[in-house]
Amino acid sequence: MDTSTVIFETLYWISYALLYPVILLLMAFVVWSLALAGEFISEYTRRYRDVTGLDELCRKTDVSDLRNGKQPFFVSAFMRDLADQIERRYFNFDRMFGDCEIAMAKKLETTRHLAIVGPMLGLMGTLIPLGPALMGLAEGDVEQLASNLVIAFATTVLGLFSGAIGFSLTMIRRRWYQQDINDIECILDAFEEKYAEK
Repeated sequence: MDTSTVIFETLYWISYALLYPVILLLMAFVVWSLALAGEFISEYTRRYRDVTGLDELCRKTDVSDLRNGKQPFFVSAFMRDLADQIERRYFNFDRMFGDCEIAMAKKLETTRHLAIVGPMLGLMGTLIPLGPALMGLAEGDVEQLASNLVIAFATTVLGLFSGAIGFSLTMIRRRWYQQDINDIECILDAFEEKYAEK
């Protein structure tokens, strides 16, 4: 057996050995995508933006109103943290704003990861069985050809399914969080003017 044959067979067996981990990861990604979709629906039902209350808060700049406002999660969390800082006379508003942005980015990374890696795994699950399928075709083994093609198509569908959910959730949440950032900047500007220099 010459060197090139050994190399090709080694590559074949290494790639084929990845098939089962890829399938298991794809099934985990499908479950993960359904869980994230449920979490998204829960977040949507609890998402309430009180524009009038926000305008009133920015006009009055009353610290007590920071704890009572009803806003989306990140805005409400920022308002509570801002109230704590003002009460402790610790005015590091820029760091608070940066921490809030990082928390939003972390939330988006989860679904973005799903949107990118899911289709990659689906493509791997498509390509890996094509080798045995072509070998079955060359040997006239229709059963081997059919079973490997079924695996290839199924993994493609699973990868695209999880990727589509991840992409959709990322796009919608990005719009939500951009609105939250705008609201937080409005609150921050109002309270910085009153407290930052004290």
